[in-house]
Amino acid sequence: MTVRVLLADDQPLVRAGLRMVIEGAAGIEAVGEAGTGAEAVGLAAELRPDVVVMDIRMPGMDGIEATRAITADVPSSRVLVLTTFDEDANVYASLRAGASGFLVKDMALDDILAAVRVVAAGDALIAPSVTRRLIADFAARRPEPAPTTRELPRVTAREREVLTLVAHGLTNAELAARLHISHGTAKAHVASLLTKLDARDRVQLVIAAYEAGLVSP
Repeated sequence: MTVRVLLADDQPLVRAGLRMVIEGAAGIEAVGEAGTGAEAVGLAAELRPDVVVMDIRMPGMDGIEATRAITADVPSSRVLVLTTFDEDANVYASLRAGASGFLVKDMALDDILAAVRVVAAGDALIAPSVTRRLIADFAARRPEPAPTTRELPRVTAREREVLTLVAHGLTNAELAARLHISHGTAKAHVASLLTKLDARDRVQLVIAAYEAGLVSP
């Protein structure tokens, strides 16, 4: 099945570059381009793409508001945020708005294509460098050093292992390969952790792993 992608970025050169890469990739096609958040919302409703590659800083409606609107109105479309983390303090807001992935623009183009496929398949993905920054930023925001004794009484030994790997930025497919389990089993472990830890998304799982002392900034 071909993954249909909508490109949303206010820079025409960025959109053109991404389109050129996508057109040369197997199983992915660019079905539209938007230069503003409002355009992205409108085209998403019209085209129903599998994935929207979304910049955050755009004129008018920004990528965060556009992400919130798309995930609410077109739930079949997954949003993959592609921006510069060091310059954008809104990474948390974009993930809270429903984005399924967050990447930085200095990643290799092949990695971006792989991320599009991962998100289209239903997985969530956060760039490992961003995951590390999330943990470090979370630690810096705390008024006191983070405790390393959070109890995880309902979490099994295997789930603790999965939680640690999630905190290092591994996708479900990578979890499956690392632990020699099926993709479905990896996905089930992550879903179980979300439920047991009352976590909304993988970012909150990262924070839970940090608080439990499984990882450190």
